[in-house]
Amino acid sequence: MRQLILAATSIAALTLIGPASAQSPVVIKFSHVVASDTPKGKAAEKFKELAEKYTDGKVKVEIYPNSTLYKDKEELEALQLGAVQMLAPSNSKFGPIGVREFEVFDLPYILPDLTILRKVTDGPLGAKLLKLLEPKGMTGLAYWDNGFKEMTANKKLVTPDDYKSLKFRIQSSKVLEAQFRALGSIPQVMAFGEVYQALQTGVVDGQENTWSNIYTQKMHEVQKFATITNHGYIGYVVVTNKKFWDGLPADIRTPLEKAMKEATAYGNGQSAKENEDALEAIKKAGKTEIITLTQAQDEAMRKAMMPVYKDVASRVGQPLIDEFLKETGRGPMN
Repeated sequence: MRQLILAATSIAALTLIGPASAQSPVVIKFSHVVASDTPKGKAAEKFKELAEKYTDGKVKVEIYPNSTLYKDKEELEALQLGAVQMLAPSNSKFGPIGVREFEVFDLPYILPDLTILRKVTDGPLGAKLLKLLEPKGMTGLAYWDNGFKEMTANKKLVTPDDYKSLKFRIQSSKVLEAQFRALGSIPQVMAFGEVYQALQTGVVDGQENTWSNIYTQKMHEVQKFATITNHGYIGYVVVTNKKFWDGLPADIRTPLEKAMKEATAYGNGQSAKENEDALEAIKKAGKTEIITLTQAQDEAMRKAMMPVYKDVASRVGQPLIDEFLKETGRGPMN
């Protein structure tokens, strides 16, 4: 795979020679792993529209959704090598390449709502985290929302005991691995594009995701139960190849920054609505029973997952966890 990426990089380098002569547009290949009609997919399309408009055609953005170019494990390497110029990986994806601090977003119940989330991502803490990407050859441009996660399975998930011995698909995150082990489940790392088939064939019993991802990937068609837990958050960091970004002239980079800022506001505004609409569509499909936890059941789930904070403190960094909790002003038990 690395050889294929290197070959693609060579081709990409040749296509980028043209802009210096002001004849050909700068091409930005924007690859992502979800459907076009998700919050991320729509934000990417909005960025394309605005980027091409604000640069007067000096930039052409090519969107590649649904893992059509690269899967989860491949896309960051492709970006670092310059085969693509822009991605929006989930926060979890940065841990495996050595930027473990982003896994703080994976801690269960650490983000109570979108208002507090914005306080983190739009503030000094969010900027501090983005700076950590630069030594990896990436420039962080924005935080995009997907939403809060729910649990699905072919078994009712009401108490922590219900999770015991079930195989759950997870993103590649040691925090998520610890989360499901705390529940007695068997976590299995799997690419996003492979989840539907794995659920359909019983390779895994369940998964966690936002309503929009569950619906657009048709997971609700192969999962009998979904529990509203809002236990975790899926968000993305829009990243670009640092060398590529730094090499852009100001008359191109400045309008691209404007386009990204506006696309971010648009996409994050769409996120909550997309998830609400997806939940209604899942209910209407009638293939999945939606379970709402009582307050006592919710507290039992929170309590069961609290050991995760201690388990991953050395990996994510206790000072960062403390800083995160201070910024949110809330604890995971409330």
